Amino acid sequence: MNSPFSAVRDDSRPDAADDARRRKERNVLLICSSVCALIVLDTNIVAVSLPSVARSLHADFSDIEWIVSAYMLAFASLLLPAGSLADRFGRKRMMLLGLGLFALASLGCGLAWSAGVLQIARAVKGVGAAMLLTSALAVIGHVFHTEKDRTHAWAVWGACMGVSMTLAPLLGGVITQLLGWRWIFLLNLPVCLCLGMLVCREVAESSNTGANAARLDPWGSLLLSGGLGCVIWALINANAAGWSSAATLLRAGGGVAMLALFVPVELMQKRPMIDLRLFRHAPFVGAVLAMFGYASSAQVMMTFLPLYLQNAFSYSAIVAGLAMLPFALAMMIFPRVGAALTRYMPLHGVMGLGMALVCAGNVLVAIAAYAGTYWMVLAGMLVTGSGAGLLNGNTQKAIMNCVPRERTGMASGISTTTRFSAIVLAIACLGCVLTVRTGSYLREGLTGANLPQPGGFTDVVGRIVAGDSAAALPALGNSLEALHIAQTGFAHAFALLMLAAAAIAAVSGVLLFKLMGSRKSAVVDALSV
Repeated sequence: MNSPFSAVRDDSRPDAADDARRRKERNVLLICSSVCALIVLDTNIVAVSLPSVARSLHADFSDIEWIVSAYMLAFASLLLPAGSLADRFGRKRMMLLGLGLFALASLGCGLAWSAGVLQIARAVKGVGAAMLLTSALAVIGHVFHTEKDRTHAWAVWGACMGVSMTLAPLLGGVITQLLGWRWIFLLNLPVCLCLGMLVCREVAESSNTGANAARLDPWGSLLLSGGLGCVIWALINANAAGWSSAATLLRAGGGVAMLALFVPVELMQKRPMIDLRLFRHAPFVGAVLAMFGYASSAQVMMTFLPLYLQNAFSYSAIVAGLAMLPFALAMMIFPRVGAALTRYMPLHGVMGLGMALVCAGNVLVAIAAYAGTYWMVLAGMLVTGSGAGLLNGNTQKAIMNCVPRERTGMASGISTTTRFSAIVLAIACLGCVLTVRTGSYLREGLTGANLPQPGGFTDVVGRIVAGDSAAALPALGNSLEALHIAQTGFAHAFALLMLAAAAIAAVSGVLLFKLMGSRKSAVVDALSV
């Protein structure tokens, strides 16, 4: 005879199973969000430490650019193929492999004895980061099915990304000044170990091996990554090799040729990595241009602003990290403002407003670079950060809105690849502006002051721009006047850089407003799935 208590236990079993399932889903969400937060943190934390790295490894500015660009380039070019690999061979397996590669590369970065070794380790780290991001996002999409659950999951994920982006400059400054720049990388080891143990315990394996499984596109991946790499190589090394030198022209020409060849290769694929037919539709082109403009005029400031703050105001790493907080906080707060504005304005109107704010903020920082006052820089950072906050979530949303639901995976890959490719290209192009203009000002200033031109002029300029003035001083004859001319030239060159970024934001804003406001259907329904 059954007791009444057994009936109670039987009735409670479904609730207990449901609670266990929700707990499991919550744990998976927190683990995957932490994995993605680690990538965002590592992407932004390094910028504050760059002057310390330059002084420690005797690196010039082109070396510094490659330390950032090697990571970004590997990350951007491998996002789409990494997503296909995760779908085919298992998302959990890919996440664990990515964590192992990320940890191994972090160890290589922490033990690097030269700038070249650090650059190679950073490139390997970018490969691991691409594997981690795509697999973590795929796991979240696989675990959460209903619209309500997915909305909640992406809100939690976005909050983790915002906190990571906000804390990165300050955390980077604290670690660099108190422990040394190497610990920025070495502290990743215990974090990766803990995350790996949690992934093994909580995340279930999943894959897509059916008829709709993603196909690998090795030729497309090779042409995209090789083309971007050659163009970046040409831009970063042009100042040392010469803009009209055979090496620069060969690298640039080879990169452009590979990127041009990428188009017919993708068009010939039955299931391409990027369906180029999407770009026939004006709203989609406008949304992609919005992402490109946002990343190249606003997000790239996470790399350049810490360098400027430490060079122009002689800030320590910690103080530079604190000085960056207004920019990061505005980026974290204003996505909510953007969400509220979309109730009263069309999406392209909100994004146009964001681009206008980024443009105005960059102009303010450019003016401040001539005046040399932090308070005006602070005002510019707040305005730029506010505009970036309006654009941050809406750029991704705009691209997603332009394709059918069946194409959201590809659209997400295009969005993220565009974002990081834009950052890499902006670092290379704006870095050229910074280096060339600093060198021109230094040459003219030394001539006007009747001071001798230093030997190894290009190397001296690279040291100044990288923040290693102590290494540049002997080449300047230990003349404080010459060093002051060089530092003033850097400030003026940074002002020109900010004006170039403002121009990018202005052009992008006009184009996105015109293209996204097109009367053509915003959703590309005509494309076959």
